[in-house]
Amino acid sequence: MPCNSRIGGGPHKITALAVDQSQPVQGHLRLAVFISSAEFTIFSVNPAQLSSSVRKLTYLPSGGRSRGPPVTHAVYHHPLLVTLSQNFTLSLYNLAGDTVVLTQTLTSFTSYFPSSIVLSMTSTTTYKLVLTYTVPVYPAHWSVGATEVIISGPRPSSILPDRDQLLTNPMCVVSTRTIRALDVPPGFFDDEKLRSLRDQYSRKVLCVTDAQTDGKWVVLAPAETTPPSTTSISCTTMPPSLSTPNASFLNSSTTLQLYRLFLPNSSKSVAAQAPKLTFVRNLHGQTGPIASLALADGR
Repeated sequence: MPCNSRIGGGPHKITALAVDQSQPVQGHLRLAVFISSAEFTIFSVNPAQLSSSVRKLTYLPSGGRSRGPPVTHAVYHHPLLVTLSQNFTLSLYNLAGDTVVLTQTLTSFTSYFPSSIVLSMTSTTTYKLVLTYTVPVYPAHWSVGATEVIISGPRPSSILPDRDQLLTNPMCVVSTRTIRALDVPPGFFDDEKLRSLRDQYSRKVLCVTDAQTDGKWVVLAPAETTPPSTTSISCTTMPPSLSTPNASFLNSSTTLQLYRLFLPNSSKSVAAQAPKLTFVRNLHGQTGPIASLALADGR
């Protein structure tokens, strides 16, 4: 299956892949392939007979020219395609009818790589996107955060949309919620809360090599303090004057941090539960630095 650029000016390379999570159509799976020119192609793949796989459509940037950094992460649940680019821009596409419509673009200035995204369909008209990423912590460290993005899905053709539905376009963001592992509340707090904050603060790391989620669990993998040159690692150098007695623990590149992500249903009630990102335990066993993670659902 050739993925050559239609813009030219190569060489180009594949930067991300995404398999459609919706039900296969006549045994065929959809596969989204992204290349460094900011183009992407949708293939229809027959696992039983790969030779019958075909190219369904190709999306070219506006004006036929490369626009911005390439896509590094993508998730696909037809007709919704979500991409995350190298400058941490989240783009939502509607691929209904074998056409590509860019419905919305979101940007963050407080989220950093490494990152991971998980997409699920919570109802026939709603998608949930869970995004995990690294966040800076004073004075020169990193922790993990997560954002839940609720996205409007396709409208059933048999139902006439009401006025509220008309105000929300398909494949657009309805609401977002963000939670961090280290989140200092405003104002004053008691001794118990202070001890909890100190425990959270002690888990900050100097470098992060990967952060993965399955939508329920989050795993943070620290990196060596002097990682190879790569944009996928968040790392800062702590001045000697700011070193702490826990520096050997903070610099450990073989200890994984496991968190539980709790995202209750959104509610406008005063008694509604808030989302939580709670530390569970450290995971040991690695004998060398970690290069990447893969997290299976619920495991």
